[in-house]
Amino acid sequence: MLVMAMSIGKSQSYDEELRVRKIREGTVIDHITAGSALTVLRILGISGKEGNVISIVMNVPSKKLGKKDIVKIEGRELNSKEVAMIALIAPRATINIIRNYKVVHKERVRLPPEIRDIIRCINPNCITNSEREPVQPLFKVLSDNPLKLRCQYCSIILTQEDVERQLG
Repeated sequence: MLVMAMSIGKSQSYDEELRVRKIREGTVIDHITAGSALTVLRILGISGKEGNVISIVMNVPSKKLGKKDIVKIEGRELNSKEVAMIALIAPRATINIIRNYKVVHKERVRLPPEIRDIIRCINPNCITNSEREPVQPLFKVLSDNPLKLRCQYCSIILTQEDVERQLG
């Protein structure tokens, strides 16, 4: 089941609170960059056909971000590669692991110093894009805000837009 709740337009007062029920077991991804919740679902390979209950709240007021998105995934915990991919799209996101309706673990996503085998180099001549060479893409994180990654093999710089095109 896929549950979507979106704050669209200005008819809802910022004083009103949009509520989505608590989950018993699973993951809550909070403080997602506004408008990026659907990209997070694509990154995680969630289409809604898996059978898990998914709640999406988009463009809700946030004191820290102005606006934010939230994704709740019942019955699933994220692995470290998934968290790293989310960090590329939503660098201020927090991951909350829920068990028996309580947060048992909370962490803010962090970009690792290197990104390995998650995204591809945009340079078509890079050795990582050659079918004859078994080389995994590897990027050094130069900056997380704005996002800038440098390919370890050809030194090309990838930006947030380059990453979003691949992951979105």
